[in-house]
Amino acid sequence: MSAAPQPGTVLGRLEELGLALPPVAAPVASYVPAVVAGDLVHTSGQLPMISGSLPATGKVGAEISAAQAQDLARIACLNALAAVAAQIGDLDRITRIVKLTGYVASDPGFTGQPAVINGASDLLGALFGEAGAHARSAVGVCVLPLDAPVELDLVVEFAAAAEA
Repeated sequence: MSAAPQPGTVLGRLEELGLALPPVAAPVASYVPAVVAGDLVHTSGQLPMISGSLPATGKVGAEISAAQAQDLARIACLNALAAVAAQIGDLDRITRIVKLTGYVASDPGFTGQPAVINGASDLLGALFGEAGAHARSAVGVCVLPLDAPVELDLVVEFAAAAEA
């Protein structure tokens, strides 16, 4: 049984927001969820999976509203953070969110991709403060794997583990 999240920690801030770190989402093809290179973790594209399935599918601006897509971007971001945690153990080791790339499966007339990806960016800011300010791309695409409305990946810098 793990200890309750402590106030002032990333997991504590998640709990304050009424959120929890999910289990790492299983890959849907031939890749791993995240890779460490030096002091960076690069995540694979993360879909907004909940317990192994997508809560919604379709194009943003058609079947999916921008507000729904923002929530889905936040879920995908939680999945990315779970993949990071699986690599480095403790999210409090994160010193900087370097880059967020967000993909939005968009109806041809939809141009609000930046607002959709704000669902993830705002979560990172709430969790990491100044260290959560990141470079970002928000890209509209015609289709994503499994007909997901959003997908994102992160590049995260982390500090070495403290000596015991």
